[in-house]
Amino acid sequence: MLVYTHQDCARHVTPPGHPERVERLAAVERGLAGLDVVRRDCPLGAEAEVLRCHPAAYLAKVRRAVPEAGFVALDGDTILSPGSLDAALRAVGGICAAVDAVMAGEARAAFVAGRPPGHHAETATAMGFCLFGTVAIAAKRLLDHHGLARVAVVDFDVHHGNGTQDLLWEEGRVMFASTHEMPLYPGTGSPQERGAQGQIVNVPLRAGTGGAAMRAAYEGVILPALEDFAPEFLLISAGFDAHAADPLANLEWQAEDYAWLTGRLCDLAARHAGGRVVSTLEGGYDLEALAASVAAHVGVLEERSR
Repeated sequence: MLVYTHQDCARHVTPPGHPERVERLAAVERGLAGLDVVRRDCPLGAEAEVLRCHPAAYLAKVRRAVPEAGFVALDGDTILSPGSLDAALRAVGGICAAVDAVMAGEARAAFVAGRPPGHHAETATAMGFCLFGTVAIAAKRLLDHHGLARVAVVDFDVHHGNGTQDLLWEEGRVMFASTHEMPLYPGTGSPQERGAQGQIVNVPLRAGTGGAAMRAAYEGVILPALEDFAPEFLLISAGFDAHAADPLANLEWQAEDYAWLTGRLCDLAARHAGGRVVSTLEGGYDLEALAASVAAHVGVLEERSR
């Protein structure tokens, strides 16, 4: 399988104490160590890819806000440093290159280890550490460039992917399914949020939810909905902050839970999508838990894509 990353993603620097920090990439690399993957650099994402989901005025606003030195806060959580825009464009370019490679048959699966993450970025609002809706951009590319009719996005980050939901609210060709802790930032993600065409499935989890309840939620709600939708391609927003050790939330997942869930998603992709899966890094802020969870997730992706 393929792994996309780029040294520019380490140039998105955040202030001391910020949880979305450069050291996360080193933790991801520890998780990838020893796995049989082919490495590729993330290209810079083209502006046209960003514009699949975000208006030109928003992209220009972010570009103008990037400082020549130091930091600029777009909100209380979302920070720009001089390298932030290039890092975010590498994340966009990486996921676009990944879906292109998988569609071309170069691999059955890919993992994009980019940062900043993307699933909180709304149509014209940066928030929750995120600038551009990377996974939503990839979904739109699969629809509009590759001509697919049904794409699924599964988001198992502990925080609801409000940005992905916003960007894909009207898009009936994409099913967005999310488990997330509730109540928790950003406050969205109730089961009543169904999308303009009923294509959104939100399953909130209470604080303290462990692996058994998570598995029941997927077996009982999300996996059956995905089976009915029968996606031609599966995208994963892979946030690892539902891990019991994560400092920003209160779920109790372990690395083996990510392995189980990845396996079930790969099974579904094998039945409906020719095994085509692209996963992209979202959250995960305890470095050791992040490394272990990435190893579990990407290890299953690699095994199932042989």
